[in-house]
Amino acid sequence: MDVELVVRAQHGDHDAFTEIATALHNRLYRVALNLLSDVHLAEDATQHTIIEMWRNLPRLREPHKIEGWAHRIVVNACRREGRRKTRWMQAMAVTPEADPRAGQGFASVAHRDQLERGFRRLPAEQREVVVLHHYAALPIREVADVLGIPAGTVSSRLSRAMGALRAALEADERTPETATTAGEVAE
Repeated sequence: MDVELVVRAQHGDHDAFTEIATALHNRLYRVALNLLSDVHLAEDATQHTIIEMWRNLPRLREPHKIEGWAHRIVVNACRREGRRKTRWMQAMAVTPEADPRAGQGFASVAHRDQLERGFRRLPAEQREVVVLHHYAALPIREVADVLGIPAGTVSSRLSRAMGALRAALEADERTPETATTAGEVAE
């Protein structure tokens, strides 16, 4: 992000802020969608993020860190939206542009469903680090800055999350299929 553009926006330049918001909107929305797995909640969280960015931009001390700052705001907005909904929406929404297997038919759908079920089982803190590190492609240090926690804590949560995801996927593979085919029902 152009630091000069951020400084102009900090001084009330609406056009500069519009350019910043436009540049960040899709990434922030996708993070929100992955954390909340609900289009409407993700839209609300993204809108709240943009509004909060505008209100608090003059207080941003390090304009070159605007993207990490914006990610922190969207994660906090998702937490609020999740609490407002009475429980956190736990399924990860995999969008076609984010999924390299898109278009591979039934196997792809089954694999995504299996991943979503595993992801739903993760606590919110672990989902946040997985989304920010693997989906938003933020390095561990930036994830730590966004969440306001030490880098070691991020690494630990990420390690536990990946282990839990692996265990959930392995458990799903060991579980016998319970669905019956139409032929079995007819007999």
